[in-house]
Amino acid sequence: MPQKQCVILGLGNPGPEYEGTRHNVGYQVIDRIAERCRIILRAHSPTNSVAGKGRWRGRAFTVAKPQTWMNRSGESARSFQRRMRLSGQDFLIVLDDLHLPVGTLRLRQGGSAGGHNGMQNIIDALQDEQIPRLRVGIGQAFQRGRQKDYVLSHFNESERVTMGQMLNHARDAALAFVAEGVVPAMNRFNRRIQAAESDSDEASG
Repeated sequence: MPQKQCVILGLGNPGPEYEGTRHNVGYQVIDRIAERCRIILRAHSPTNSVAGKGRWRGRAFTVAKPQTWMNRSGESARSFQRRMRLSGQDFLIVLDDLHLPVGTLRLRQGGSAGGHNGMQNIIDALQDEQIPRLRVGIGQAFQRGRQKDYVLSHFNESERVTMGQMLNHARDAALAFVAEGVVPAMNRFNRRIQAAESDSDEASG
């Protein structure tokens, strides 16, 4: 069943120097949800985040961008959990993923952090691995030892077109999570991406 209330937490680093970088796609998805649902984002000091409340298809939800550094995102998640009496399954964490190509996404019910420090900090803070997460691919076209520089870089011109489309898909997947729950959203959006990849493979074969 869909959650009675949920929090969509988009991960990133605060500050203008990080706007639009690969590591901040979680923030960008939150901005697109806010625009679509006409949510006004404001500073919310109790959770150290920028947050706002909205409704989608009759379901109330909150979107938030933690204003801590990425590897301390669990502080905001824990504050929301306490204030709203949530379980880990009432969250949707939106984050970047090096292991997925640019322009792909994966919605999962839970699991390990996959090497993502922000996700790991949230798992540690909530003491729960069964936290739904929406992973947005940023690729891994970097030389050995240059991962930090890569994730803090901006998308190139051709990638921006692809990412513009994918950020809209991620927005829609997050809203499907709000309205329908994680499993129906997974069935709809993971299958869509897989089908698109299959079509692409056939076209190039």
